[in-house]
Amino acid sequence: MSYYTLKELKLLGLAQFGEDVCISKKVSIYNPERISIGNHVRIDDFCVLSAGEGGIEIGDYIHIAVFCSLIGAAKIEVASFANLSSRVSIYSSNDDYTGEYMSNPTVPVRFTNVTSSEVVIKKHVIIGSGAVVLPGVVLEDGVVIGALSLVKETCTAFGTYVGTPARRIGERKRNLITLENQFLQGVNNSIDQVE
Repeated sequence: MSYYTLKELKLLGLAQFGEDVCISKKVSIYNPERISIGNHVRIDDFCVLSAGEGGIEIGDYIHIAVFCSLIGAAKIEVASFANLSSRVSIYSSNDDYTGEYMSNPTVPVRFTNVTSSEVVIKKHVIIGSGAVVLPGVVLEDGVVIGALSLVKETCTAFGTYVGTPARRIGERKRNLITLENQFLQGVNNSIDQVE
């Protein structure tokens, strides 16, 4: 099988995980005790989840496509119904590029000036292939990030952002909120019928 079984998921040592969690056996997971995963989550091949002190929190109904990476010391939060397309990189830590300090994790900390800041990806966010999200960014509800964009600043709700650096070019429709409510009502009705 290409995904971990329930028994194997328990052995990974995750802080917690919900129902219907599909994690490829080709995913690299570092500090699993700092990673929480909700229900109905799929994480595809060759992703890297490297949780620092702040941890990684992944909500419900989330897809993280191939070759994505979530890395850094500060917290990374991905809220329900978000979608990370292939090769998305999310960083909650960043080296100092000024030349005043050295960089990379093989150098002792006293010679570097790494900064870290929480990254929050809220509900219904879509991040296009190859996009990069830097530390301190909040992607408000319903934000769309175009492929190959560089996100350096917070993006406001239901905006469409593209470019390097990403800039707002349009609005996203909000019908998905109605669809979410209908979907969740259907899920709850199904559960009630089973009981």
